Amino acid sequence: MTTPASVDLPAGQPRPAAVPGPLPPPTPPVGPGASLVVAAGTVPSGAPGAGHPVLDVVVPVFNEEADLPGCVRRLHAFLASSLPYPARITIADNASTDATLAVASALAADLPGVAVVHLDAKGRGRALAAVWAASDADVLAYMDVDLSTDLAALLPLVAPLVSGHSDLAIGTRLARGARVVRGPKREVISRCYNLLLRTTLSAGFTDAQCGFKAISSRGAAALLPLVEDTGWFFDTELLVLAERAGLRIHEVPVDWVDDPDSRVDIVATAWADLCGVWRVSRGLASGRLQLAQLRDPLPDGAGPLPPGLVSQLVRFAVVGVASTLAYLALFWVLRGQLGAQPANAVALAVTAVANTAANRRLTFGLRGRSGRLRAQAQGLVAFGAGLALTAGALAVLAATAPHASRAVELAVLVAANVAATLLRFLLLRAWVFPVRGPSTVKDAS
Repeated sequence: MTTPASVDLPAGQPRPAAVPGPLPPPTPPVGPGASLVVAAGTVPSGAPGAGHPVLDVVVPVFNEEADLPGCVRRLHAFLASSLPYPARITIADNASTDATLAVASALAADLPGVAVVHLDAKGRGRALAAVWAASDADVLAYMDVDLSTDLAALLPLVAPLVSGHSDLAIGTRLARGARVVRGPKREVISRCYNLLLRTTLSAGFTDAQCGFKAISSRGAAALLPLVEDTGWFFDTELLVLAERAGLRIHEVPVDWVDDPDSRVDIVATAWADLCGVWRVSRGLASGRLQLAQLRDPLPDGAGPLPPGLVSQLVRFAVVGVASTLAYLALFWVLRGQLGAQPANAVALAVTAVANTAANRRLTFGLRGRSGRLRAQAQGLVAFGAGLALTAGALAVLAATAPHASRAVELAVLVAANVAATLLRFLLLRAWVFPVRGPSTVKDAS
């Protein structure tokens, strides 16, 4: 897909009120490389039948001939018995090489409200974009075929989108209230990836990769043309762009059980995600991705969009150079009177307070008294990390070269401060002054 320089509402489409009704759906044709194979009616609450679907649940599949029938029938039964909206299940066959397409077509012929779309090329993002763009439903969702997420979370996921309260909704395995069963390796990878998103892309959502998401038709129409990725990074890119465009993201803690037979290539997926993070970061920092505000601001103003990583790094570097020079000057003055370690601690403490205050105002654009003391308290943790690095460097120098000159001491401290500065920036950006999207909503239910 191409990426235009800016995005706004489709021509003639009004902005929503505070709580709008169901929004008009996008109606572009099925994307290139996709074809509609079998389509049936929708599934209203209580009994199958035809009608305009409020919800379209997409299940992307690749070589799932064995597991597909049981999962689709279970989902179909749940929608018919537990959802108060007309709904459709769309199986997106992602260029399967086994009998998945034939099995899906048989399910569509047997179950009302099941449709099949076949794509000639692989890619979960490609499948979701093609089906969502062609859907006539008001709310578009997807879930993994293994149904790792408890289906009881589906109604809390889509209800805020149907009411117009939110624009996107995601299941989260990392928020309080979620119950997750999975191995330690996947847990560590997931948490590290989402920490990376918070530090590099200022992400306010907690779980980018949970295969349980929904979006309004209005949000899909505005955002899908911007999303370049066609694989696993599709979810992350969609969420980041939505946050930057001011859309409201609703989060639902889920019960989730890991699929032990998952065939996801973790190494290849991780590398592709890192490349995607770099591409989106570069696009936002350079101004190539300029997103118009899609949701009306609150009456008192929604505030500026989160600043880009590169511009923050530049301002942080300027503040850092000034505070480092002040730190070295204080250390030089105090060294002869207090000794190396006490002089280092005093100089670092004094400049750390000034550094936190300067970064709060200049780097992260925060004003006023609110949160100032909390920021200084949290900044002391970053100060402690810097003190440990510089004190350790001085201790190593004293043990290996006890007669080193003052110039050598300063050189060692400068090198230690480089590492301490990088760590400090990450702590300030991710924890002390976290840049959140304007409207990420947590659901504690």
